[in-house]
Amino acid sequence: MFKMQKERPMKVSLKDGSCRVCGGELTIVNADDSALEVECECGESYLVATDAFNDGGMTYYVGFLSEQMKCDDAT
Repeated sequence: MFKMQKERPMKVSLKDGSCRVCGGELTIVNADDSALEVECECGESYLVATDAFNDGGMTYYVGFLSEQMKCDDAT
């Protein structure tokens, strides 16, 4: 399992998912091969499945990893 850098967080659209505690906007801050780490503005942080946002893992998971790899390549 690899750990990506928290350099480029990705916002989750409220229509796709919200915080399970307060209903607020989530930000994806980390990912590995089996989960996404999300944080909410309320301070809650937790792991969700890579396809937790009803996108088959194609929008947020792939998009987040893609941005992280671009960021890693730039350094």
